[in-house]
Amino acid sequence: MKSSYKKEDVCLLLKDITGLVEPLPTEEREKQIQSGRHYSEMLPLEYVPSAGYMEAYEEALKNYAGLTALAVGRLSDRIMEKRGEDTVLVSLARAGTPIGILIKHYIWNKYHVSLPHYSISIIRGRGIDDCAMQYLLKRYQPGQLLFVDGWIGKGAILNELKRDMAAYPGVSSDIAVLSDPANMTQLCGTREDILIPSSCLNSTVSGLVSRTFYRKDIIGAEDFHGAVYYGELADSDLSYAFIEAIEREFSMENPIEEKTLGGLGIEEAEALAETFGVSDINFIKPGIGETTRVLLRRVPWKVLIDEKHRKDPALAHIIKLAEEKKVPVEPYPLKHYKACGIIKKLADA
Repeated sequence: MKSSYKKEDVCLLLKDITGLVEPLPTEEREKQIQSGRHYSEMLPLEYVPSAGYMEAYEEALKNYAGLTALAVGRLSDRIMEKRGEDTVLVSLARAGTPIGILIKHYIWNKYHVSLPHYSISIIRGRGIDDCAMQYLLKRYQPGQLLFVDGWIGKGAILNELKRDMAAYPGVSSDIAVLSDPANMTQLCGTREDILIPSSCLNSTVSGLVSRTFYRKDIIGAEDFHGAVYYGELADSDLSYAFIEAIEREFSMENPIEEKTLGGLGIEEAEALAETFGVSDINFIKPGIGETTRVLLRRVPWKVLIDEKHRKDPALAHIIKLAEEKKVPVEPYPLKHYKACGIIKKLADA
């Protein structure tokens, strides 16, 4: 799969479906999803950021590159301690891909070990890409593979991994993430719900690659899951600008985080669903990253922000997007998260 990333940074085990799928406007796609069509059978029109939103992104990158770099360092140290230098990084496309590259670069800089890095697709409700897994297992031992993603919202993808790995003896369902406010993995850089700046944008901070796609008329039995390469966005590509901004903040010494959490994020998500009368837990999207995604590519009903974080600069891009899309922002006491997006029900959409 073509991308704007260097080949030495990542190998994308994806089928290039550029030109084969017509992207749909957000509202049309949302209606089809809520009518029963699987989200992976469609691609959204990429959000074109306004000048104001890009200012918010640049401000976020300036303010949060250091925290992101600290999380990368802590996570990389933990990977080397727990998994060692035979590890193969398997990032989950696409949010995991830039994180996998950052981990690869950090480990090379600190430990002088070059870990292989692949990026593959996993789709909620469809599972992990079996062709990609077979490709990896022909080349590496099962115990070498380590899945990487950006953050854990409420744990849907982690639970998908746990189910899927029953088919691959010896492959761990552990997932390494920068931020785990849901309290679900030991391999995390922080328990804080931090702003990872790459969550603010789509393909232009992810190698110009779309989210992954699976539909049987286009993806054959021996094909990898698909994705589109947005070559027309090359002039707006910030993929390496993001990586380099984080790398400038790398430190080889990473203080241990003192913060601990009780309970699981999924429990809080379930309580939110009950409070707001939401029957489908998948409509509750907690955490900064997931809230951003709701605003970028779904039809939001409302955004909840913990009142004590209302003026946190990490939420500036969320508030900006909500204003642009006329989505109400409400204060609500959150335990694990700073923000939560709630998707509109079809009847309201």
